[in-house]
Amino acid sequence: MTIQVGDKVPAATLKYLSPEGPKEISTDELFGGKKVAIFAVPGAFTPTCSQRHLPGYVDRAADIKGKGVDTIACLAVNDAFVMGAWGKDQKTEGKVMMLADGSGDFTKAVGLELDLTKGGLGMRSQRYSMLVENGVVKALHIEKPGQFEVSSADAMLKAL
Repeated sequence: MTIQVGDKVPAATLKYLSPEGPKEISTDELFGGKKVAIFAVPGAFTPTCSQRHLPGYVDRAADIKGKGVDTIACLAVNDAFVMGAWGKDQKTEGKVMMLADGSGDFTKAVGLELDLTKGGLGMRSQRYSMLVENGVVKALHIEKPGQFEVSSADAMLKAL
């Protein structure tokens, strides 16, 4: 079942790469008492994700945070090392938190998994964006397969 507007975000543990190495963050820590703009991509370093999706949020980070968003986060079913390297490549520091959902536990819990095994990529996340306030989904924009229209940084700004 796909998560819906008004639902509480399920409990899960994600990872990110800190200067000391991989660190865990629970969804309660990430979303509790905060306004978070989170977007998910099928894979780090992939064309649309690297050329349009993540760069849009990096470029518009100040505008999004200016609308009261505490944290902007990018999530992918990749490991923390890959997400850290992608973040460094895309210059996300101080703008977008790079979150790893290595085994796809969070992605499965919100019902937004994407089976890309035919393409050799395994189970991944659908492309989407979500606005979460104090752990509750306030907006959810899920892309149709192969599309990039409703989950962009500009679309998130309009939702704010």
